[in-house]
Amino acid sequence: MARKETASQVPLEQRKAIFLALVEAQDKGQSVEESRVTAAKQFEVTETQVKAIEREGLDNEWPPL
Repeated sequence: MARKETASQVPLEQRKAIFLALVEAQDKGQSVEESRVTAAKQFEVTETQVKAIEREGLDNEWPPL
């Protein structure tokens, strides 16, 4: 899968999956930074995109919030 340039180019369902992965990783004890690196690798997106997705998820109170 090719890396996408911006978070908005990542499909909504994938953004929500990335957000869920971030929350679950942090709940299991990973630091915020570690969870971002893990999610970026897992979903083949950049850490910048992960940060934007994290902000979007928090702003929109996506599950599991």
